Amino acid sequence: MTGALAEILRAGLARPGSRVDESSGLGMSGHELDAHADLVAGLLREAGVRPHEPVHVAIGNRALDLGTLLGLWRVGAVAVPVHRAAAPLTRGAIEQATRARFRIDGLGLNRIAEAPPPERPLLEGAALVVFTSGSTGAPKGVVLGHDALGRKLAILDRLLGFRPDDVVVVPLQLTFIFGIWASLLAIRSGATLALVQKFTPATLAGLLAAEATVLAAVPTMLRALLADGAPPAPRLRAVLTGGEALNPSLARTVCSGWPTAELVDLYGSTETGSCDFCHRPRDAAEAGSIGVPTEGVSFLIVRDDGAPARPGETGELRIRTACGMLGYLDGAELTRLALEADHFRTGDLARLRPDGQVELVGRSKEIIARGGNKIAPLEIENALCTHPDIAAALCAGVPDARLGEAIHAVVVLRPGLALSADELRRWASAHLERYKVPDVIVFSDTLPAGATGKASRAMVSTLTLVRAETASAGLRGAPAGS
Repeated sequence: MTGALAEILRAGLARPGSRVDESSGLGMSGHELDAHADLVAGLLREAGVRPHEPVHVAIGNRALDLGTLLGLWRVGAVAVPVHRAAAPLTRGAIEQATRARFRIDGLGLNRIAEAPPPERPLLEGAALVVFTSGSTGAPKGVVLGHDALGRKLAILDRLLGFRPDDVVVVPLQLTFIFGIWASLLAIRSGATLALVQKFTPATLAGLLAAEATVLAAVPTMLRALLADGAPPAPRLRAVLTGGEALNPSLARTVCSGWPTAELVDLYGSTETGSCDFCHRPRDAAEAGSIGVPTEGVSFLIVRDDGAPARPGETGELRIRTACGMLGYLDGAELTRLALEADHFRTGDLARLRPDGQVELVGRSKEIIARGGNKIAPLEIENALCTHPDIAAALCAGVPDARLGEAIHAVVVLRPGLALSADELRRWASAHLERYKVPDVIVFSDTLPAGATGKASRAMVSTLTLVRAETASAGLRGAPAGS
């Protein structure tokens, strides 16, 4: 019993010259990966793994990880990607949620529970259970089906046009939907996939200087990579980004740093199969939106009162797609609440612009309630990033006895520049309404990030509360962690 993704991987790995390279290893050819998949399938059959049974896969962004996924799919099992370096509490929570019996790491099959997991009709036809980061609560297991992801890969192939002569660099973890689809699409297209085990600007610069033609990275990675100027990338033709908001300042830096490479900003969620909107800004003047729906996607913007939002009005973005999740693992009620009239409730606030593009305003759960005013942190971040000395900013609401919530901001300056919190606050007062000016500003070398490499708004207060005393003195902040 195999699913669509198993067939897609098998066909891609069989193409002449197919291979998956590693930034810190030798990599494997398509033939070697196929052979590894056969060994994995044999181990699982011998252990008595049943069709539709969840199996944990230890992920280290190694070539063999993709062969392991193929091996699982060949016996009809459902892969649960878990990073090899995941904290014990995280691993334990996922094990408890899936009730899986087995964890596989390369060719090491370990029993992690004695009792077989329950029969779950939801897992019939499933390929993956991808756990969300859980920044707003306990992680949820998003169940993704073979057929839906197969359809999404075909759509992305038409949208992005990967070629057999491409070298696709992926510093994204294969526990993250962006890393998963970018890797599967590269193999499907016959391109060479270059996996990065641990992101560093130096590692990526080396790959770009060699033969990389496509780079897939979240904006946080791009900011770090471009902090000291764009490294040479003579063959780079496309930069794919997503997973967090792309501000106009960063878009300008990417477009000017690599003028011959197309910037492609992709918006979506794990629940919808990712890449529901696409924007191709040619310069910073065209940035600031998530663009238009991709093939097979329709959307609504719904006001708080449930009525459709008119153009220019803010409401919740809801997405309908045939490539979405089968549901949340053991979460029928969560699934019901997430879907309304077959539209997934993203939790993102958006508005339709006069040019027909959709613009994000923020997340409903991240709206800051300061002194009775409702403020979208993304609006403040975009305004701060128009300052010529600022490379990136991240804001969040932090409980405050007087205001209800105060606005805290982490700011990354461009290399070699200096700015005090008081100077920036005065500048912001001339560009924002007074109640939107951050109450606390700290400077850092990087934005706080979560496990997937995306900027984490939930971690802003962790940094700002520790550093608030220094920041309030109006001094240039020391690097985070110092």
